[in-house]
Order: sequence, then structure tokens, then C-alpha cells
Amino acid sequence: MSRLLGLWRRSLQVRVVLSTVLLSSFVIGLTGSALLTSVAAGLAERRQEVVVAEARSGLDAAQAQLDAEVESVPTAQSISLAQIVDTLTQTDPSARAYELVLDGPFGAEDRTAPRRSSTALDADAVPADLQQSVRSEPGLFWRYAELSVLGAGNDVPTVVVGRQLTSPSTGDTYAMYYLFPLVEQQTTVDLVRRALLVGGLVMVLLVGGVVLLVSRQVVGPVRLARRVAERYAAGNLEQRMHVEGEDDIARLSTSFNQMAASLQSQIRRLQDLSRLQQRFVSDVSHELRTPLTTVQMGAQMLFDARETFDPKTARAAELLRTELGRFERLLSDLLDLSRFDAGAAQLELSEVDLADIARRTRSDPVAGRLGVRVQVMGAARPVKVEADVRRVERIVRNLVQNAAKYSGSPVIEVEVGQRADRVSLVVRDFGVGLDDDENLRVFDRFWRADPARTEGGTGLGLAIAREDAGLHGGTLRAHGRPGEGAEFVLTLPRRVERPEGEVADEPAVALRFA
Repeated sequence: MSRLLGLWRRSLQVRVVLSTVLLSSFVIGLTGSALLTSVAAGLAERRQEVVVAEARSGLDAAQAQLDAEVESVPTAQSISLAQIVDTLTQTDPSARAYELVLDGPFGAEDRTAPRRSSTALDADAVPADLQQSVRSEPGLFWRYAELSVLGAGNDVPTVVVGRQLTSPSTGDTYAMYYLFPLVEQQTTVDLVRRALLVGGLVMVLLVGGVVLLVSRQVVGPVRLARRVAERYAAGNLEQRMHVEGEDDIARLSTSFNQMAASLQSQIRRLQDLSRLQQRFVSDVSHELRTPLTTVQMGAQMLFDARETFDPKTARAAELLRTELGRFERLLSDLLDLSRFDAGAAQLELSEVDLADIARRTRSDPVAGRLGVRVQVMGAARPVKVEADVRRVERIVRNLVQNAAKYSGSPVIEVEVGQRADRVSLVVRDFGVGLDDDENLRVFDRFWRADPARTEGGTGLGLAIAREDAGLHGGTLRAHGRPGEGAEFVLTLPRRVERPEGEVADEPAVALRFA
């Protein structure tokens, strides 16, 4: 059942064919049922007119014969009534179109009712409402009933016609019933039903085949477009759709090809721009390293001799040294990013205790300078992982210092957790938080949140931290809500060697906002 449901959800052709077949079956069944009902009603109506006329003639003949009798003795009268029934049914049962049932007399409790039937059918088999009508008043009455007559093995539709018979010599009242089985009409209806059933099944199969053929002509190009789009998504923009004719499908194929060509052109342009940018950043970073070193040496000499300067000059020497330190860190970050972009970043793997790194965050200088308290959780026992200790420490340091400088939270929680195949470290604050857009953009290069609550950072720390995590086959994600705080989740695999494309994504600790 699950496979059928999956096929229904995935295949447009299956949905179209099954929907059309089901709707066609419903319409054909409804039409066939109405047609069968109309045929059966027409046959029954025509047969009813004939049998009522025939029954009236027979009942008139029976009454006339009873009127000619002069016997007043009940026994002789019973024999006479039996003779009337035998006379009316004296033909061969196989050639006779009706059966007779005689019941009565009514109202004489001390007399034995001379019930008589041309078959083994009992008078009680006659519909009770018809018996009540015949007994209550004179006149001709008829009903449809399901009875087994004429030796039929099963009940067949039967028209039952009845009327009172009155003996003029004794005044007794009897009821005589004609039973006309509609065997031929039932056979005709069964034949029509079988014909409609077979014809309906053939029609449904033909409709299903036609819809399958038509849907293949429509869905086939759509499936080809899907496969081509999947190749586009995989980066194979060289793929093109084959164009045949001038219909809508052909125009769709042409549009796909034009879209692929446009995307390919734009991507190449962006790739060229990205390579130019990366080369520029790398070249500038390297070229500035040497003059920066020279300037730093001069700035250090001025800083060391600042006590001999006047206060303004001494302050300028201090600011020069501080800003050159920031400039050096910026260059270092840019060089790291250029290595990531060039695919030249390498890991120096060793066994790292993530719990020990977490414990050392309690003495972070930036958090201490800003008066932010760091609480460490889950670090009571070692949390071993194969990693580059320098890069992992940089990730954790960036996360803790960002939380201390920008969150406005008086407390920062650092929690570690581990599972069989992965470990996690969460840096959690309770400050201004992040909205949905910031949760995604916080790792973009040079992006910063509200500048009013920053300390002039470069906007590269979290971007480098995410690259470091990805280099280990792990992830770094951000979660938060405005006014409730934020949490940054670093998840690393126990071993860096993992199947291609597989990353450690599921955190090993419980999260507040996930």
C-alpha cells in the first residue's frame, strides 16, 4: 500500500490514468445502471398490462362458471371450485404462463377452506397486502413479488393478480390469484446486464489505454525536462533538451535551453568575478604583509618610547599600535579565507579534548574585560575528537567573544555533548537574540548586525569559523529568537574521514530554539 501511495504521489502519469479510469468507471456505471433500470421497467410495464388483461379474462370465466353452479352443499361446492382451477390450468405446466391459487371461503369458521393451487405453492405465499386488499373489497388488484414458481430454483419476479369470487348459491366469498412469473423478462434483463458489464469493462479499458497513450505523449517531455533540470541542479549546465515541432512542449524545451544558456553565462561571469576577487584579496593580503611588518616595527619603537613623548603623541603611539594589530588580524583572516577559496586549507589532525577547550573559555580575556560570566556545562569528562586544535580553538574563541561583545547578555553558557559518532559544542547567550533572517546571514562574509551594538569587528570571524567546521566534515549553525537570546551549535564527527558528501549535522546536545 505504501508503495502504491508513493507511486501516486510521485507519478503524474499514474494520477492522470487512474483518475480518468475511476471517473470513467463511475460515469459508465451510472449510465449503465440508469439504462438497465429503464429497460427493466419497460419490460415489466408491458408484461404487467398483458398479464392483468389475461388474469381479468380468466377470473371473469371462473366467476361465470361459479355462477352456473346450483349446488349448495359445501362438499360439492369445494369439488366444483377444484374443477374450476383444474380447468384453467389444464395445459402442460411447461407451456403454461401462469399458476393459480384459490383460497376461501372467508367468514365461515366452521367450514374447511378449500385451498387449491396448481403448484406446490401455498396461498400464504401470496403477498399479505394483496390478500388484505382482495378480501376487504371487490375489484381487481395486482402486485409485484419475488416467488419461486414453475419449478424455478430461485425466486423470480412475479406479477400476482387477485380478485374475489362469490358463490351465488351459498353467498360464500373466495379469492383467486393468478401468478405470472417474469422469467423471460428477467432473462432479458440479465442479458442486458451482462452486455452492459462487458461493454463497460471494455470501454474502461479502452479509455485507460487512450489516456495512457495521450499522457505518455505529454508526460514524457515533462519527465525529460525534470531530468534535465536535475542535471542543471547538479551543475551540468551543458545538457540541452531536444526540440521537435512547434507546439507548447517544443516551446518549453526551447525555453529550458535558453534558461540553461543564460544560467551558464551568468555563472561563468560570477565565477570569473569570484576568481578575480579571490585573487585580489590573496594578492593584496600577501603584498601588505611585508610593509605591515615594517610599519609594526616602527610603531612598536614609538610605543616603547611613548613615555618620553607629550601626552597627545603618546596616545597617538598607543592607538597606532592597536589599529595595526587590528589590521594584522584582518589580513590574517583574509589570507585564511583565500586559502579556503583556493581549496588549499589543510588540517593538522590530533586528538582534541573538546571539554578542555570549553573549560578554558571561563578565562576568555574579552569576556572578562566586558564583565561577562562564562558557565561551562557537560565538561566534567573528556570529549575526544579527531580535529585541528588550532582551528577548533579559533571557532570556540570567535563564538564566545562574539556573544560577549554583541549579545548584551551578562551570562554565556558553553555546553558540550557527545554521541557515538559525533560531538557538539554550544555557545548560548540570553541577550538580544537573532531573527529568522539573521540566523541565515550571520555567517556571511563582512556582514554585521546592527552597527550600533558592535565594537567595530571585521565581519569575518563567523565566516571563517563555519569554513573551519566544514573542513572537518562538521557544521556550524545559529538559532535564536529576538529578545530571547541565541545559540551557536558546532557539531564535529569523531573522525574526519567520512563518506563523500556526508557531514555531522545532528547535534549531540539538546537545543533551546531548534
